[in-house]
Formats: sequence, C-alpha cells, structure tokens
Amino acid sequence: MSTTAYRLTTPGVLRSEWHKLWTVRSTWAALLSASLLTLGVGLVMGATYETGGGDGDVDTVVLTLIGIQFAQVAFGVLGILVTAGEHANGMIRATMTTVPRRLPVLWSKAAVFTVAAFAVSLVTALVTFPAAQVFFAGTDQEASFGDPGVLRALVGSSAAVTLLGLIALGLGALCRSVPGANGAFIGGVMILPEVIGMLPYDIVHDALQYFPDKTAVVLMSADPVPGAPSPGAALLAMVLWAAATLAAAALLLRRRDV
Repeated sequence: MSTTAYRLTTPGVLRSEWHKLWTVRSTWAALLSASLLTLGVGLVMGATYETGGGDGDVDTVVLTLIGIQFAQVAFGVLGILVTAGEHANGMIRATMTTVPRRLPVLWSKAAVFTVAAFAVSLVTALVTFPAAQVFFAGTDQEASFGDPGVLRALVGSSAAVTLLGLIALGLGALCRSVPGANGAFIGGVMILPEVIGMLPYDIVHDALQYFPDKTAVVLMSADPVPGAPSPGAALLAMVLWAAATLAAAALLLRRRDV
C-alpha cells in the first residue's frame, strides 16, 4: 500500500491564505465600500466643482480622490480582520497547527493582502480620475493622465492605502484583538500625529513629515507638497513603517502562545 507524502510549501500557504481572504464576506464588503466611496465622492466633487469656488489651489488628484480617505479606513479594517479576525473566531489555532513555523502564515497574509488591496485601489483610482474629469473639463482642475505627476500620484495613492492597510494588518497581529487593533490604528496612525503636532518644537514638526498620514498625502499629490519630503522619501518612510510593524508582529508571534 503506497502512501503519498504531503509537504508544506510556501505556495501552498499562499494559496490557503488567498482562499481564506476571498471566502469571507468582510473582504468583499471592505473592498466594495472602499471602491464605491472613492468613486462616488470623486464624482460628487467633480459635479459640484466651480472655478473660483475656493478649491482651485487643491491638488487635482487629491481633490479627485478625496474619497480615498474613507478607503483608508476600509483597507485598515480589512488588514486587521486578516490577522486579528482569526484570533477572534478561533481559526488561528488550526492555522498554526497546520503551519507550526508560524512566520510563513504572517508573510503570506501580508502578501495576499498587498496584492488584493493594491490591485483594487489602483483600478479604482484609474477609473475615478477620468470619470471625475468629465465634470472638471473646462475648469481650473482639468487634467489628464499625461500631465506631470498625475500617473505617479494615482499609483502613489494606491501604494499609500495598501501600506496603511499593511500597518493595520501588523497591528492586528500584535494586538490579536479586532477592537484593540482598530483603536491602535485609528488612534496611533490617524489621531496621535495630530496631537503631537501641537507641540511647539521644530524637530517634532520635521519628524511628523515622515509619519504615515503625512507621507500618504505626498504620495497622493501630483504637485510637490511644500515643506514635505519627496515622493521617493515618502514611499520609503511608509515602507519602513509597514516593515517595522510586521517585524514586531513576527517577533511576538514566535515568542508567545497562540
């Protein structure tokens, strides 16, 4: 009687995490809400915009994709559910029993989330921009894909929301609690920098320019942001924030019980 040896492989773990991501309703709800809010708000901004109405100095891509602020929350919640959600429903025990080395699970979750979030956000941005430009035509916000910085900003906006989601995913793995991770993400990433910014020190102001919420604005802007780092430096800062959060999650994942 022959037996077949089953071997745990990285592609196998990736397939498992990809399957889990797309078989829960929260994934579809988060991605659809992020896309529809970004598109809907962009169309409203275009339909209601008038030259000289006070928004003429706002970056065209930022104004068009202003709804992506809601998408940031949706992607953040999804990232948290990818990791902390398994602790909430108890599935993490089965997952870690199947993959006892643990870390491949975290890297696979991060990888499949990155692919899904970046693809959906990029398609949304590439659809929202020309759709809104139908209304912006003939105004001081009229622009096209060929204008300087536009394509970079559209791709940058997708990279920004994806990296913010990765930070949330890491926080979910750190906290192992959906409410706790949501609080850490909203409080630490979105609110805390604004509070720290009230301190009257130049060094604080300079450091805050490299926090995720500030660098995200740089990546989403077609025009240079005065006093802010370059798009390349902003992207590197966001990558380092995401990497640091995931590294901390990986360290604790190896040291503590499920």
